[in-house]
Amino acid sequence: MYDVIVIGAGPAGLNAAIYARRAGLSVIVLEKMGAGGAITKSWEVENYLGFPSIKGMELAEKFAEHGAKYAEIRSFEEIEKIERRKDGAFIVKSSGGEYEGRAIVIATGSSYKKLDVPGESKFNGKGVSYCATCDGYFFRGKKVAVVGGGNTALTDAAYLHDVGCDAVMIHRRNEFRAEKAVQQKIFDRKIKALWDNVVLEIKGETKVSGLRLKNVKTGAESDLAVDGVFVAVGEIPQNEIAKVLGVELTEAGYVKTDKRQRTNIPLVYAAGDITGEMKQLIVAAAQGAIAATSAWEDLKK
Repeated sequence: MYDVIVIGAGPAGLNAAIYARRAGLSVIVLEKMGAGGAITKSWEVENYLGFPSIKGMELAEKFAEHGAKYAEIRSFEEIEKIERRKDGAFIVKSSGGEYEGRAIVIATGSSYKKLDVPGESKFNGKGVSYCATCDGYFFRGKKVAVVGGGNTALTDAAYLHDVGCDAVMIHRRNEFRAEKAVQQKIFDRKIKALWDNVVLEIKGETKVSGLRLKNVKTGAESDLAVDGVFVAVGEIPQNEIAKVLGVELTEAGYVKTDKRQRTNIPLVYAAGDITGEMKQLIVAAAQGAIAATSAWEDLKK
């Protein structure tokens, strides 16, 4: 029986584990992938306090190493079932075992949103990618498109340019949504942007060879020859566990919490991107700390 079971080993989950353990609670972290969270897919981080510039993977490794000093982290364990007994204890069954806990911290984050256009599924892994830092190296010397206009899309485009790709951005609006500092990276590298365009189809035979585009203002359609397309158009909350527990969600599917990260279910907390708040590392880490502290306060009662 653990005092706290943390589901998710990103910055929110790991920081929750650290704070819970330092408060004297027993804690275990369950993660379906590797520890570190989505930051592993970021090429460079420049806005995390104490690190003016650090590679995403390196920072994720530091997170995981720090968390492991305080809590048991079980990576690559998919949650198969979660329920609550009559005595209030939570039973979590995963691909690696069964665990009992008095409180749950949901830190499951979000996943990549897809374009849902013809050819996307067919060419997934054959020119379609959702992770520039994972696959960018394979497109060195080739032309690639980055779809999106937020921080992730622009950071991906800058990274692809730096590793030797001929990158072009495709955005449905006529201006980016990313932070000004991130936009400057695109301008400094003179990366071209096709404004007011959406992807209608990803074309090819055995791999990606081009895109069919549509201008949302004029309705004109055009073809763009590319060897790869990197999709960065948003995220989908990983709320399956929250739904099973009966946690209240927003219209967009994110977990509703109060300012102390408590959900509508007693002894169930949420932290990080799953809450739909500002998706920044430092925010996720702070929410993890708050969630753990709230769990400690409630368990004391």
